[in-house]
Order: sequence, then structure tokens, then C-alpha cells
Amino acid sequence: MKTVSLGRTGLKVSEICLGTMTFGLQTERDESFAIMDAAEEAGVTFLDVADMYPVGGTLETVGRTEEIVGDWLASKRDRFVLATKVYNAMGPGPNDRGNSRRHIIAGCDASLQRLKTDYIDLYYIHRWDPETPIDETLGAFDDLRRAGKIRYAGCSNITAWQMMSSLWSSDRNGTVRFDAVQPRYNMLYRAIEAELLPAAKANGVGAVVFNPLAAGVLTGKYKRGEQPREGTRFTIGVSAKMYQKRYWQDAMLDVVEHLAADVASRGKSITHVAVRWVLDQPGVTCAIVGASRAEQLRDSLKGVDVTLDDNDRKSCDDAWYALPRRRPEDEP
Repeated sequence: MKTVSLGRTGLKVSEICLGTMTFGLQTERDESFAIMDAAEEAGVTFLDVADMYPVGGTLETVGRTEEIVGDWLASKRDRFVLATKVYNAMGPGPNDRGNSRRHIIAGCDASLQRLKTDYIDLYYIHRWDPETPIDETLGAFDDLRRAGKIRYAGCSNITAWQMMSSLWSSDRNGTVRFDAVQPRYNMLYRAIEAELLPAAKANGVGAVVFNPLAAGVLTGKYKRGEQPREGTRFTIGVSAKMYQKRYWQDAMLDVVEHLAADVASRGKSITHVAVRWVLDQPGVTCAIVGASRAEQLRDSLKGVDVTLDDNDRKSCDDAWYALPRRRPEDEP
């Protein structure tokens, strides 16, 4: 497993980051431990969590993923780079969500307790908060850094202008900066190539991308005409509709079927090609790969050893340009 620097920082991370959003709902505790064991065996040293995980859950399940990861990590904390996030609702009150100073500081303390650690390596805002000035958010993050509770800061699910606004605020006020950005990116969703990835690269912000397998669609296991399978992200909990809107489209399924057949003609798996393609893109630091079973992860990780040729790259590009364009407001 290759080790890379996170943006302009001195922090070293594995080029694959283990995504844990399935832990505690889609994946039970024992299998979650098996997945983390498989990641460790493969040389993955970077773990991604969020306070509101597991995905698809409710206020009754928030924090469950951090608890599972914290239990597994307890005896080996110093060997891993641990990332978690703040923003989403963790309770019913108006101050139980968002990027206010109050919620960030309370959220960090709660995450530290669930993760059974006294520091977070990389702390993200999970989303942009239009109701809170970015100066307030970064001021709270800076206080957490000075207190030794976080080492680095990052941002997830934001636009290029929002990231740049944050960097300008940090420079103006002398506070901690976002050294990592976490956007959605895969062969079926390449919108960030126009502005976010170039801006991140130019400003030394590491791009830690998620959904490289498009919630499993880029494994080729789903076909047009099928109904979403029970037990997958397309059917579980409150996020099912979001994932269906993102990827459960006839056009996408058709493109993936054609792409899978094409790369198979050259002896390659579409899963492995999808992972390798993301890692090869300019400006990408590493890819978050998740799984609901350990054997799934072991297979996905084989993608790091694949080499794409010109035919593979052309086929991947053709897949993107064959998709119908969607209005920005239609993107979940």
C-alpha cells in the first residue's frame, strides 16, 4: 500500500482510506471488526468516520460507528490516522447541528469519548453551514487544535468557492486552515474536475475522495430492470432515496455494463479499474473505499495494483461522456 502526503502537510496517509459508514446498521459489529482487520492486513492506515454514522440511521443510531471504530482502535491508536466529521444533527435541539462554535466544540468532545481517544488526526466539517460565518467555524477548529484535540482540519461536501472562502478566512485571521477536502468522485460523477480539484491542487489541499465505486454500481453487480437489493445502501434507512437518485439510473447501469464487458476483454475487473482510475486522476490524494463485508474490501483493494492502459482510460472517459447531463439542482 502506497503512502502519500496529505496536501501540503507533513501528515502521511495510505492511498486507500477505509470508509466506515456501514458499520452499525448495514454491517454488524463482528463483521465491522473483520473489515478493519482486512484493511490493516493490506496496509491501510487511514480511517474515515463521522459522528452521524451509520449512514441511513436516525437520531437513535448516531455515534454507533464511532463507538465500533473506537473499540477496535483502542490498542493500536498510534498506528492509524483517524478522521471524523461534525455538522449533522446529533440531537433534536436547534444547537445540536451545524458548524457553530457551540456545536463543534461539543461535537468534538463527544466524538473523542465515543472513539476512546484524546485526539483526532483530521477533523472535517461534514457540510457547509450557510447560517454560520466561516470565521466562527475556523475559530472553533483553531481552539480545538490549540487544545490538542485535533491535529488537522478538513472540509467535506463543499464547492470550490466555499473552500477558497475558507482558505482566505484562515489566511486573514491566522487560524487553522482546511488541509483536506472530501468530495464525491468516480467515473460516473466527475463534476469536481472543473474547479474543486484544480483549486485544491493549486492550494496544497489534499483531496480525499469518496464513492469511488459509486455505492457498488461500479462493481457491475447491478443490472437494468432490477430492483434495488435489500441490505444495500439503495434500500437502507433514510439515505436510500439519495443513493437511488445518485446512481440507480438506467443510463448509468447501461454504461457500467458496457464498461465492465470492455475491461473484462482485457482481463480486468471493473471494480479494480474504478479504484485505480480514481487514484490516477490529477489532484487526487487518496480514495475512501468502504465495504459491508471483509471479502468485498479485499477484492476492492486489488485495484491499487492494477495498471490502466490507453484503452482502459479511453473506455472510462467514454463512459462519462455517454451519460446524459443532469441539471445542477438535480444532483443530490
